[in-house]
Amino acid sequence: MSNPPVPLRLKLLRGNPGHRRLNPGEPQPRVPAEPPEPPDFLMPAAKDEWHEVAGELHALGLLTVLDRNVLAAYCQSFARWKQAETLLAELAERDPETGALTIRSAAGNRMFNPLLQVARGAASDMLKFAAEFGLSPVARTRIAGGISTAGGKFDGLLGG
Repeated sequence: MSNPPVPLRLKLLRGNPGHRRLNPGEPQPRVPAEPPEPPDFLMPAAKDEWHEVAGELHALGLLTVLDRNVLAAYCQSFARWKQAETLLAELAERDPETGALTIRSAAGNRMFNPLLQVARGAASDMLKFAAEFGLSPVARTRIAGGISTAGGKFDGLLGG
């Protein structure tokens, strides 16, 4: 099984330890002059995350006109994860016995809290989308240093 193709910009950021020939002529989507605005359908927390991340991805040349929907999916997954975890934390305060890991069914039986599955699924999706932009811990170890994000959310991500 081969590795998925990596965009030229990420290859340049990561460096070229194998000294393979890079193809600067490969098609590159346009990087807009300014980061795009978030889609209207995003949840408020997703829009907040968009504003945290989009500027830095844009400054690194990693947010092109084709990436808007992938970033929206990442941000929406983040918002769903945050919402589920916030609700779980609130429920856990009222449930010292199980910490909201279980709930009572309509019949009175204990069952796993469905919010756990929502949180787990949203976190999994969020991490998959984040990896598309090189935001996962593994991706950070592969990215070469030397580019600063100027004190933003991902400060130190690229060694700056």
